[in-house]
Amino acid sequence: MEALLPQSAVIELNPAARRPLRPAATPSLAGVQAASVRLPLCFVVAGVLSLLVSAGFLLAHPDLLAMYHYTPHLIAITHLFVLGFICSIVMGAMYQLVPVTLETQLFSERLVKWQFAAHVIGFTGMVWSFWSFNMAQVGAFGSLLTLGVGLFVFNLTRTLAKVQGWNPIKFGIASALLWLAVTVLAGLFLTTSKCWSFSSFQPLAAMHAHAHLGVVGVFVMIIVTVSYKLVPMFTLSKLQNERRAWWSIALLDLGLAGAFAAILVQSPLKPLATLVIIAGLVLYGAEIRAILRARNRRALDWGMRYFLTALVLLVPLSVLALALSWSRLPVTTFTMQLENVYGLLALAGLVGLAILGMLYKIVPFLVWFHSYSRHIGRAKVPALAEMYSVPLQIAGYWSFLVSLGGLCVATAASDEPGIRWAGSLLALSLVIFAVNMGKILLHFIRPRIAAFASKTTTPVKNL
Repeated sequence: MEALLPQSAVIELNPAARRPLRPAATPSLAGVQAASVRLPLCFVVAGVLSLLVSAGFLLAHPDLLAMYHYTPHLIAITHLFVLGFICSIVMGAMYQLVPVTLETQLFSERLVKWQFAAHVIGFTGMVWSFWSFNMAQVGAFGSLLTLGVGLFVFNLTRTLAKVQGWNPIKFGIASALLWLAVTVLAGLFLTTSKCWSFSSFQPLAAMHAHAHLGVVGVFVMIIVTVSYKLVPMFTLSKLQNERRAWWSIALLDLGLAGAFAAILVQSPLKPLATLVIIAGLVLYGAEIRAILRARNRRALDWGMRYFLTALVLLVPLSVLALALSWSRLPVTTFTMQLENVYGLLALAGLVGLAILGMLYKIVPFLVWFHSYSRHIGRAKVPALAEMYSVPLQIAGYWSFLVSLGGLCVATAASDEPGIRWAGSLLALSLVIFAVNMGKILLHFIRPRIAAFASKTTTPVKNL
């Protein structure tokens, strides 16, 4: 059974008694305890529900992607996707992964419960307020969301403080937490300036700067940082060049700081900051390639294929980012729609697909550990891959990629029927994903434990 577990999360067993030395309720690594399994799963469930509702809204209103993105309804759906889906999943995963990857204990589980409540109420109220374009209520619910983010950042900062020394993973997580705090404060500033009209920044430029803080500083930074631990773990490899990992994260930080300032003041130096970010991503790609070439597990499961496919999307995203950062780019209907494609490819393509892939790796293990770890050696329990349908996983992968490609083309062409058809296929792929997650979560509610077959002996007749 140990072969079924990730390399750095092997459950300690007593070979003689064939039972766990300690029936802990949470996954542990060398005695290090992460958050209770229920807490990350609450964030996962909230995230998956937000994802499905986001797809439903897009299916019902395909015209939103066929026009420029600076509209209340599209901003509402974007925040549902970003705060409800992406942030919920990222927060739940970080509560589980940070203690494990840094081999320490989470500072406080009680804060997680309060933060979950503030987060869910905050983003739900914000989405509703954006939809009705009530900026005062956006500010009120945004303040509650900010409280939740503050609890999250405080909890993980205190957790990081327990770890002696620095490594690329700790540095990347600290960077993401810093950018998350800045992103939320920038969002509150934008909302307040809308209510009282005191900002001297151009509103569209401020919104774009705010969006890049969140996408690059939080989501891309977390993908880069966590993959330095998870990709080697799931492929039986190791980090190949720690200096390269350090530089990739440092260049992302430096480039983002420059891009934020350049976008905010509409400086012609935006391409330079973009090139610095791309340089960090090139180093990241080189390190991931080296990790994969040194792996001992040659076959890649579909969860890893989801994740690695998402990383490939960094190439067209970098090209688009460089093109859109050019100050002399003519403002036409097509170039304005390219901004929609850029956001769609970044959020749904890169971040969304990477999250789906990692959920196929993380959620089965969490549920398996909670439901079956104490039964090792006592009864028959399912393997991780038996907790969901691999054919459905494959169907979801291909339907997601085809629908994403169709959505990008239809969005660039402002083609509403094309957006509706591609959105329908995307919704189908997400329903497939939700069905597989449901199959996994059923093991949390009703574990499937069977007794070992009893050994029988057949009497031998005397000859």
